[in-house]
Amino acid sequence: MTRGPWGVDQDSFAMNQFMHPYSGSVYYGFARSAGLNYWESLLYTNVGSFLWETGGETTHPSYNDQIATGIGGTFFGEALFRMASLVLEGDGGNPGFWQELGAAVLSPPTGINRLAYGDRFKSVFPSHNPATFWRLQLGASLNSHQNNQNSSSISKSTVETADFTMSYGLPGKPGYTYARPFDYFNFEFTSLGNVHNPFDNVIVRGLLIGKDYEAGDSYRGIWGLYGGYDYISPHIFRVSSTSLSLGTTYQWWLSPAVALQGSVLGGVGYAAAGNVTQVGDRDYHYGIAPQGLLALRLILGDKAMFDLTGRAYYLTGVGGDDPGGRETIYRLNSGFTVRIYGRHALGLQYLASVRDAHYPDRAASHQSAGTVSLVYTLLGDTKFGAVEWRGADHR
Repeated sequence: MTRGPWGVDQDSFAMNQFMHPYSGSVYYGFARSAGLNYWESLLYTNVGSFLWETGGETTHPSYNDQIATGIGGTFFGEALFRMASLVLEGDGGNPGFWQELGAAVLSPPTGINRLAYGDRFKSVFPSHNPATFWRLQLGASLNSHQNNQNSSSISKSTVETADFTMSYGLPGKPGYTYARPFDYFNFEFTSLGNVHNPFDNVIVRGLLIGKDYEAGDSYRGIWGLYGGYDYISPHIFRVSSTSLSLGTTYQWWLSPAVALQGSVLGGVGYAAAGNVTQVGDRDYHYGIAPQGLLALRLILGDKAMFDLTGRAYYLTGVGGDDPGGRETIYRLNSGFTVRIYGRHALGLQYLASVRDAHYPDRAASHQSAGTVSLVYTLLGDTKFGAVEWRGADHR
């Protein structure tokens, strides 16, 4: 505890960038479901991570684990806690067996506290009735990737895919405020039918400190400081980041039936990135990473929607153990969804990822991966999440 030395460890990418944030979400969930607020639970999570790094492990403590667990874990954990609380809240009555089970699956520490301590932790976190939109997609994907790190190669494969996305606290709902961290957040999870790479991405961004604003009768938004946790693993390379960004999320009614929702963020994170071919002791690198996001969703009444999300990461060598290297990574996700009947829809998705890496001790590499998916979509509502605040004459 007194001498360290603190450094960057040699654990696998999935261990450091997924399991550590998830374990942080468990620390966090126990504190949060016991009644502590976000900031108190953040402190609890960091203390838990620090004690493990200095007293639980036999290796030197690592600041990459402290960041991923103590900070990334709170972003991950708050999203899981909020979704579990929505399930428990239901229609306002006492939660039944299936609600308790569903909440425990989403946030296990919440379920454990509620089961172990009886009425002491039975109160349900008040959501204040946010505007939400979720969708579940199931389908098949055709993947292709190219790798010219040593010699150019192109390969293709077909896998099953499952994707869940939720937006919580969309701007524009009358009477809803953003006084608490993560009163707005966006959660994305994609799983592939591949035992070697089951998780394609887990992505969370939430408003930590901010406020709402408006412009005219047709535009509502929020702006402020966002926290983000990204885990992206497209077949042949990976990137993960715990970040803070400034930005805005908004909805703009372009016409009586057409709405544009979106987010624009720019900030900096502590990131890990690399390929899946072992080079030295570790197959990825750490560093400070400026990053940005542009997300757009065009909602065409209750008929269809078009999604477009672009992400960019510039991984520097600062803060890592390879200061001479750098990586540039781009991620583009686009899709078109058509509602067929009720909340049932069909969708076509395209996902592209590109990585360019330059390190002084090896040849420069360029890698790219693309995925085309045909999916069945179950919608959270038939309006694709468009928030209505205008008078009846505009509807």
